Amino acid sequence: MAQFKYSAVSKGGEKVNGVIDAFNELDAAKRIRESCDVILKLEELSDKPGLLNMDLGGNKLNSKAFTVMCSQFAIILRAGVPLARAVNLIAKKTTDKVLHRLLTKVAADVEGGRSLSAAFEEHGSKFLPVTFIETLRAGESSGTIDQSFETMQAHFDKQLKTSAKVKSAMAYPLFVIAIAVVVVAVVMIVVIPKLTPMFTESGNEIPFLMQSLIDISDFFRHNIIIMIVVVAALIVAYKFYGNTEAGRLNLAKLQLKLPVLGNIAELTGASEFANSMAALMNAGLPIPRALTITARTLSNYYLSTECGKLSGKLEAGNTLGKSMAEQGVMPDILVDMVGVGEDTGELGHTLETVALFYDNELEEATKAAIAKLEPAMLIFIAIFAGYIVIAIYTGMFSVYDTM
Repeated sequence: MAQFKYSAVSKGGEKVNGVIDAFNELDAAKRIRESCDVILKLEELSDKPGLLNMDLGGNKLNSKAFTVMCSQFAIILRAGVPLARAVNLIAKKTTDKVLHRLLTKVAADVEGGRSLSAAFEEHGSKFLPVTFIETLRAGESSGTIDQSFETMQAHFDKQLKTSAKVKSAMAYPLFVIAIAVVVVAVVMIVVIPKLTPMFTESGNEIPFLMQSLIDISDFFRHNIIIMIVVVAALIVAYKFYGNTEAGRLNLAKLQLKLPVLGNIAELTGASEFANSMAALMNAGLPIPRALTITARTLSNYYLSTECGKLSGKLEAGNTLGKSMAEQGVMPDILVDMVGVGEDTGELGHTLETVALFYDNELEEATKAAIAKLEPAMLIFIAIFAGYIVIAIYTGMFSVYDTM
């Protein structure tokens, strides 16, 4: 998605400025008109700010610190502390530099009479989750902003724990791969070249395995720069293609079709959908609005665009379950449970249950993928190590024959 900066006249007649995420300019205009009658100015923001506009401190959000901030807001506001005072208190206590800068600016806006959601959107829309801002806006409308923070704390804490489990499971395979790459590079570029003269100067015919090892080493040493350039060019081409609309869409589709990883991507999308919808609906947002926001939070671009199209089906009078079934991009269990939730009038609670199911399925699928990957890596390393040892031994025996 792209970000668009706009100026508009609200339905109350006030001039408002803000930033909104949308698929394109038409989509941005449609979303702005949900709360404003007249759009005065609308322009797309560049993803790469100029040097003079860059925040040298960085704007990367610390998920753990952000979750703690939501918890602090929920506790302090529930205790009856005024909103402006609460923002100032948390701004002074937080040790995260990004959140400290953000909360300091937000506190000044709130003291000046601005709403909390508008202040967060103005100063943090580039890195804050859209779910957070919209849930705050819903809480302000219903007068339950403390509950909104409590909902967000539970939602993001769950996301943080799920992400931590996946990262923890991936840590060992990535470590093994990194060590294997380093060892191969050292053997081929440093060790083999030092042993080569001993075999070539013996006068005997070098055994096939040793000769192949020497040839591979020579190839690495003589073409290492070319290999680095080719890899860099492929990465740049991939990034460039991925930044185009067609490229993002095709790569997202490909991700869903990959063996093993495709299943993980599908489960991730289902988990993100169920979790976001549950959090937003429990915060009081209507289904169409919650669906629009949820579509923008999905990490897979293809799933995001397809879920974004569901809003049109709802406007045509279809139920969410029927619309999802016609769209056919989400798992059948999720679609069926959404239909059950709508029939029983407990869609929010049903989505919470489904979200828990898909969180567990995602964790198990990740563990299963790694369980298949680890033996494959060990077999590859064993074969490569055995090849090197046998090659060197056959070469050594050849040298001994000349003595």
